[in-house]
Amino acid sequence: MENMKEIKAHMKSVQDIQKITNAMYLIASAKMRRAKESLERTRPYFSASQAEKKRVFRTADEVNSRYFYPENFGIPLNGTYACLVITADKGLAGAYNHNVFKAAEKMVAEHPDTKLFVVGECGREYFSMHKIPIVKSFLYTAQNPTMRSARKISAELLELYNTDQVDKIFIIYTDIKNSMNEQVVSTRLLPFHRGQFFNEGEKPVDEPFEFYPSVEVVLENMVAGYLAGFIYSALIDSFCIVSGDSDSANRNAEKILSELKVEYNRNRQAAITQEITEITSGAKAQKLKRMKRLREEEQSE
Repeated sequence: MENMKEIKAHMKSVQDIQKITNAMYLIASAKMRRAKESLERTRPYFSASQAEKKRVFRTADEVNSRYFYPENFGIPLNGTYACLVITADKGLAGAYNHNVFKAAEKMVAEHPDTKLFVVGECGREYFSMHKIPIVKSFLYTAQNPTMRSARKISAELLELYNTDQVDKIFIIYTDIKNSMNEQVVSTRLLPFHRGQFFNEGEKPVDEPFEFYPSVEVVLENMVAGYLAGFIYSALIDSFCIVSGDSDSANRNAEKILSELKVEYNRNRQAAITQEITEITSGAKAQKLKRMKRLREEEQSE
């Protein structure tokens, strides 16, 4: 019976947690829907920006800009890295945070001269607990991604890059492929290769475009929007996955409850069977005792 009491207590604790995760999922679902709608409204702008960069390279194949690798890729760009790490605000997100932390630790191990910039309370706590220094923790909640916060983050990172305090900018986040597939992505934001804007085998062509005041200035103005757009998209992807993992927590709680109910019913049935066996054994013993007494009485007569 003591085991049954423990199972009932376990079931009660799981039900309490399930109430919390269910409320979190309902709130997150509404935010996620608004965030996706906002991303869909801004996506045409960033797609057009990507297309214009490609057009610039198709037109001017000898562009010299600090945002791009040289044409021959012969100059190694090691130096100092800036890495933006996007995590969740809460730990109820399955392996999401753990996988992001592993990717960040791998980058720091391979390139010690890496400056970490963190979004999300889990990231702040994890790196602080493991004594991994971070340059800045952006105090924007991961549960409410906005284009405004993405612009502020990109502006700070771009300022470091423009003032030669960092040589490369990376981002580590979780990309949502579909409802059943997610993948941690560690990618370089700056500088980028020309090949990022061309399909395989595609080459620059002559087009009648004139850039004012220069093609370099045009690119410089486009990069800020590109960086903000990429960060915003990464924030949205990460937030959607965390919201989905909240639903996974609900399903896991249901599974645990189902298993506990089966175990509880099994133990309850075993207890009932044991009681019936004890009663039957007792009745049989009493019957044998009476029969023995009757025989003794008959023999005494």
